[in-house]
Amino acid sequence: MNKPALLSLFCSPVLLVSLASAADPEPAKAQEKPKTPETTKMTKDELRSKLTPMQYKVACEGSTEPPFRNAYWDNHEPGIYVDVISGEPLFSSTTKFDSGTGWPSFTQSLKKEAIVEKKDDTYGMVRTEVRSAKGDAHLGHVFNDGPKEAGGLRYCINSASLRFIPVAKLKEAGYPEYLPLFEKEGEKEAAKASPESKDAKK
Repeated sequence: MNKPALLSLFCSPVLLVSLASAADPEPAKAQEKPKTPETTKMTKDELRSKLTPMQYKVACEGSTEPPFRNAYWDNHEPGIYVDVISGEPLFSSTTKFDSGTGWPSFTQSLKKEAIVEKKDDTYGMVRTEVRSAKGDAHLGHVFNDGPKEAGGLRYCINSASLRFIPVAKLKEAGYPEYLPLFEKEGEKEAAKASPESKDAKK
């Protein structure tokens, strides 16, 4: 599907007007330690103090950030994406792909139980909203027009609802259990580039 078609699917004219607000291109700090479930009990004032204005508007009020003018839409660095409120791991760069929409897109979440799906009939459309289970942050929406070879889903997510943890910082940030995920990915890439694999294709 080309870029205009995908953008029209996600954005109605009303939505595009709402995206005219300033972007929040600065990623959240990766050095922060993951938050506990108690984070979900934070008051609105505490959340406003913790988050940037754009993060609060998107994660807590359900807004949508501007496409192509956000922190992670074009991020290709290996690592994981966690809930900006609770620190719960949500997505991995291993399932991230370029959807052409201007928002970070993934074919699946890291853990099914980390995502909550809800019917969204705003703006004259019926869509499936995705929220974080622990932080109850509005993340974005999931569509069934993703890569067929990867299951056919496209999680279209707002950067403002995410915090990116690069592989090099996973242990330091408290997420060492996800290191093997990237070791396996590295092995796959090495196998593809090996002379043996090239010979096998001849």
